[in-house]
Amino acid sequence: MLRWLIGGGREPQSLAEKSSVQTIGEEQIQNPYTELLVLKGHQDIVRFLVQIDNYRFASAGDDGVVFLWNAQTGEKLFELHGHTHKITAIAPFSSSDASEEKSHLILTASADRTVIVWDCASGRQVQKVSCFHSTVKCLTVLQRLDVWLSGGSDLCVWNRKLDLLCKTSHLTDAGITALVELPKNCVAAAVGRELIIFRLIASSDMSEGWNVLEVKRLADHQDNILSLVSVNDLTFVTGSYVGELIVWDALDWTKQAYECNFWDSSLHQDIQPEIKLTQSPNETPVQHLTSDDECVFAAVGKGIYVYNLQMKRVIACQRSAHDSSVLHIEKLPNRQLISCSEDGSVRIWELREKQQLPAEPVSTGFFNMWGFGRANKQANQAAKKIQENTPMYFLELVGDLIGHSSAVQMFLYFGELGLVTCSADHLIILWKDGERESRLRSLTLFKKLTENDDLEFK
Repeated sequence: MLRWLIGGGREPQSLAEKSSVQTIGEEQIQNPYTELLVLKGHQDIVRFLVQIDNYRFASAGDDGVVFLWNAQTGEKLFELHGHTHKITAIAPFSSSDASEEKSHLILTASADRTVIVWDCASGRQVQKVSCFHSTVKCLTVLQRLDVWLSGGSDLCVWNRKLDLLCKTSHLTDAGITALVELPKNCVAAAVGRELIIFRLIASSDMSEGWNVLEVKRLADHQDNILSLVSVNDLTFVTGSYVGELIVWDALDWTKQAYECNFWDSSLHQDIQPEIKLTQSPNETPVQHLTSDDECVFAAVGKGIYVYNLQMKRVIACQRSAHDSSVLHIEKLPNRQLISCSEDGSVRIWELREKQQLPAEPVSTGFFNMWGFGRANKQANQAAKKIQENTPMYFLELVGDLIGHSSAVQMFLYFGELGLVTCSADHLIILWKDGERESRLRSLTLFKKLTENDDLEFK
């Protein structure tokens, strides 16, 4: 494990040359992460991080090994071996039985067609399931029902003891790639470009059994669904490979909003050249979605977009947030966003309100307010009215974390304990608040001196 300080020194030459991407100077006053710990152990790409509790997390990736870490100290707690191929999905599964001490489990799925349950307290393998006919691509825990789901060529429902309670028939060769929990014991499953709604129905014989029933298929996306996020009990959102975003009603599964990029440049000749997107839709997938009660935050191609659910439009964006595709984005409690990219960078953004200026006619839609899509006079006037009555925002770069040498896959935010990132460079980095760590070290030293009677009090 290595430790060093960041924040000083010259900006890397390669970063300084990237004129299309916003850069930040050496003095990053609003970036607290000036100290880092490098956690070594993995021998291949680290793709997954999951939080276990307030101070522990697990990492997994293409080497098939799972590591448990202490987010406060960077200490490696356990090294879990059991899979023979890369990890394809991971999920925490905490006990819900109030009568016993709360236990923390981890579920891991692998390309070896197995799922293993691990005990986080002991690091031991609790049980292994090897009955899958294909790779499990996603795992979802329904904590309220005390069951978990595995998605692949089938949707399977399991209990804590790893008993198979029920499963669907074979879906497609592509299989389920993502799952999200919905109200009324339902889940939404992404299967190619389709969204399939399943409902879990308890067995009538009062046993622990469940039945899984397909209740609806939604074929509104034009290409494969890449991302799913639940906003609240009323709304969930999906994003596709060609830049579509659909806002869904979580109770009746109807569309609340549909937004899409239109790649025909002839539809928006009036757009300024500096905000014109690439013509290739392959470079602008909705790679990741996250949300709060008001907005959806989307990682789209190299950019990040803030979509207001009530106004049904983008209120802020950074088209060139990174030099390569943005892989993960999260909203922090203090109106900040963090994004990470294939270019190896991790960036902190602050959502700030713009000063009101006279409104210009703009087109409506997810990306259309930035100049994409077909506009007409009525739409322009409606958008103008909205702009006059609602605040506008922008994303300002306030921190640039340079530590990884390859694509940063995702990150976890641990509040005052810091930020954890994982990368294709086989490393995990624990980013720390430099001032806080300095104060803690000073306090520790003070206590040691006091205990050794090296300080005299008058």
